[in-house]
Amino acid sequence: MNNTDEIKVTHRSSKEKEQLINRLKRIEGQVRGIQSMIENDRYCVDILTQISAINAAMNKVGLQLLEKHTQHCVADAVKDGDGESAIQELMEVFKRFSKSL
Repeated sequence: MNNTDEIKVTHRSSKEKEQLINRLKRIEGQVRGIQSMIENDRYCVDILTQISAINAAMNKVGLQLLEKHTQHCVADAVKDGDGESAIQELMEVFKRFSKSL
């Protein structure tokens, strides 16, 4: 990273951080469960069902982040006169995120 690169941050409430972290920890546990299922030669359909649940959980985390980003970061940028750039960035995020749906 050079001196002209800026690290962007978003301030989240303690409650929101806790909710996101708890969801991610549950997902982490599900991933470890799949590893165990593979080690124990579990039935493929059972493993695929768990993978589907993880994908759904990750999408839910992503949608929550997209919603907050739109409501706060993008809305603030629009108010501050930098809406075009923020909306362009948001659309790029939507394009990347929609590939995983």
